[in-house]
Amino acid sequence: MSNENNSHIKVSVIIPCFNEEKTIQLLLNALLNQKFPTNLIEVIVADAVSTDKTREKIYEFSTENPQLLIRVLDNLKKTIPAAVNLAAKAAVGKYLVRMDAHSVPDGNYIKNSIALLEQKIAQNVGGVWEIHPGNPSCIAKAIAKAAAHPLGAGDAGYRISSKAGFVDTVPFGAFSKKDFFQIGGFNERLLSNEDYEFNTRLRLNGGKIYLDPSIRSKYYARANLRELGKQYWRYGYWKYKMLKIFPQSLRWRQAIPPLFVLFFFMFGLLAFFTPIALIIMGGGAGLYLLALLITSVYESINKKDCCYMKMIIAFATIHFCWGSGFIYSIFKKAA
Repeated sequence: MSNENNSHIKVSVIIPCFNEEKTIQLLLNALLNQKFPTNLIEVIVADAVSTDKTREKIYEFSTENPQLLIRVLDNLKKTIPAAVNLAAKAAVGKYLVRMDAHSVPDGNYIKNSIALLEQKIAQNVGGVWEIHPGNPSCIAKAIAKAAAHPLGAGDAGYRISSKAGFVDTVPFGAFSKKDFFQIGGFNERLLSNEDYEFNTRLRLNGGKIYLDPSIRSKYYARANLRELGKQYWRYGYWKYKMLKIFPQSLRWRQAIPPLFVLFFFMFGLLAFFTPIALIIMGGGAGLYLLALLITSVYESINKKDCCYMKMIIAFATIHFCWGSGFIYSIFKKAA
């Protein structure tokens, strides 16, 4: 939204966006207050033609804070990978920092990311999500906690780890524009898991991905079970599509949910023919619910908040929707 000469720009922050009127100014304010020279940053929002007040919020912020260069592009394909590629092509910075309109980066986010890239630690660097509730409701608090717990996130280091080291993937990521296009950008045929697929290609081409807990951002989780279910169904559905391209990238945490759903489906059918199957299914369900109950009770006591008892249904939504989406994808023709 500025016509300033931008030849001095070093970092281009690229943000896919659609109907983010509630959080977009939080993100822009966090970018304005980075401990990195503002005059070296440009912000490119690839907006999928939002129908709420997102653009008004961006314009309002830009008008009040002209020191931060903000550009808005029309993402007519209306997908996240298309938005990232569109913004990357328009970027003038040497480095690209991918952000999400649901996130709020820590003040050192850009500074620490660029420092690692300039030290050539890795070709892609990122950090840890601090997952926050989408609103103050009990279920939103439970969803946020479940999404950051090993029972909900597996061994995904960016959700649960505080250790620095080389990893398979990081959320969002920061990389040089040159490396981004040498790898081929984001695969626009994948409507989810596009970042994981990009990072798989990067690693197969000899690149490294580094997670540093000093690079932190707040991420606002889905606020209700319907949104959570849709999100994890999409994750599972597109994970299978991604695995068809790179089957060697499968990790144990990704295999468990579909196997879990298959277990209940198969033994549920067999239960009509033999009581043994019903006993096995009942035993499995009992052990599963017991694990969720113990975890939820522990978190409720630890946080002194009974809202976390609802983690039981948050976990179940994550597991069954992810697994069901994955299985459905197997039997559906490739998109």
